[in-house]
Amino acid sequence: MKPQASVLRAAVFQLANAAGNNHTASSPPYALAACVQFTLLLHNPSDRAALLYDGLLAYVAYRGEPVTPPEMLPSLVQERGADVALSPLLGGGGVAVPVSADAVGALAADCAARRVQLRLVVMGRVRYRTGPFRSWWRDLYVRCDVTLGIDVPVPAGSAGIGNVPLLEYPECFVDACGGLLVC
Repeated sequence: MKPQASVLRAAVFQLANAAGNNHTASSPPYALAACVQFTLLLHNPSDRAALLYDGLLAYVAYRGEPVTPPEMLPSLVQERGADVALSPLLGGGGVAVPVSADAVGALAADCAARRVQLRLVVMGRVRYRTGPFRSWWRDLYVRCDVTLGIDVPVPAGSAGIGNVPLLEYPECFVDACGGLLVC
């Protein structure tokens, strides 16, 4: 059985157009700076196998474009039937990620409508362990579409607004396959 995932809460500390009108030749003309924290709950539905996660990498995307640089997450072991919560802080540090002009315009419109949909992506490897037996490493891909309620604009360089409400129950898709299996 593959693991299950859900997003429990979200916090937005920065989500803004970082390039503005004062871009130089070395900076991209359109860029977004984001600092977001999600609490992701991983559930192991199996009552027979433990899960080992390795090489986990997480980032946040807006309209299919990454808006935070990828962050490495720690390796972890999840026992049978257990839940594990991860709360990585993604982005921040004034790092702007280049995006298309459409993404910048859409973010401004979504913030004005006080409803922003972000995607949390976690990639890595998973291995199943039952007693002394271990499976091959399988590729892991977790995608959670989260709709956030943003009440105020979150300008670049601000302290952010912190916890924001989840307007819809986030749908998470988990794919764990590898070897000769077809996903």
